[in-house]
Amino acid sequence: MRGIILAGGKGTRLNPLTLSVSKQLLPVYDKPMIYYPLSMLMLAGIREILVITTTESLGAFRDLLGDGRQWGLRFTFRAQDEPRGLADAFLIGRDFVAGKPACLILGDNIFFGHGLAGQLKKSARLKSGAIVFAYPVKDPERYGVIEFDRRGRAVSIEEKPAEPRSHFAVPGLYFYDGRVAEFAAALKPSARGEIEITDLNLAYLRRGELKVEEMGRGVAWLDAGTHESLLQAANFVQAVEDRQGLMIACPEEVAYRQGYIDAKELRRLAGFIPNAYGDYLLRLSREVRGGGLK
Repeated sequence: MRGIILAGGKGTRLNPLTLSVSKQLLPVYDKPMIYYPLSMLMLAGIREILVITTTESLGAFRDLLGDGRQWGLRFTFRAQDEPRGLADAFLIGRDFVAGKPACLILGDNIFFGHGLAGQLKKSARLKSGAIVFAYPVKDPERYGVIEFDRRGRAVSIEEKPAEPRSHFAVPGLYFYDGRVAEFAAALKPSARGEIEITDLNLAYLRRGELKVEEMGRGVAWLDAGTHESLLQAANFVQAVEDRQGLMIACPEEVAYRQGYIDAKELRRLAGFIPNAYGDYLLRLSREVRGGGLK
């Protein structure tokens, strides 16, 4: 399976912070925002990843992420000249996906919770159809909303409805089969001139090929797209990391625990980060991957 991180847009809700820097390069406590969706793809076992951003930000993302070899990955970078909708990611990345299943994750979405890695790995084994997730929110009118029938089956998805038919929103994490680029290419722009991800999901739903999985109460989903939510996300990460002594969304750690890099490489990477982050990697390099010290 291929992975796509959509890190485009102008981030106007975060101005003036984003007047000269991409939103997804802003810090969320102790690491860049893009590390969070990147780690989700890595936990799913996805190692070939396309990063889509603005033309102006391509160089900055290449400087931050490199080619991916340091984490056992392979990155490709593409520009989205102007926002044309989330599903446009599959048109930009059509040759990258190359008819293979793909996972799209939004660059400002942060997930954390027990059992999440297992759910990701299971979803990444998708062969046909599509998988999206349902997450309960108190303000569903801000999101794509899933309506269920009495048997718990999804029957409709509506984008930012004035009168939501449920309180379940669709987070910015989507798994699709190898037909996704074909389906995206057949979509017509919406009234706001964008190729909507909701329309792509509806294309699968109408075929009876959309599976909806509920994210449990133990999973946190944070959208760091406003000043308030960015601060809330940073406070959440800081509180969990300080309490547990473990990092959230550390690509070096995920790469090590997934077996993409060894302890020697982890120590080498730690040498470039002379602070608490690097110290954490050094401690990790002395542990057995399953837990405990060597």
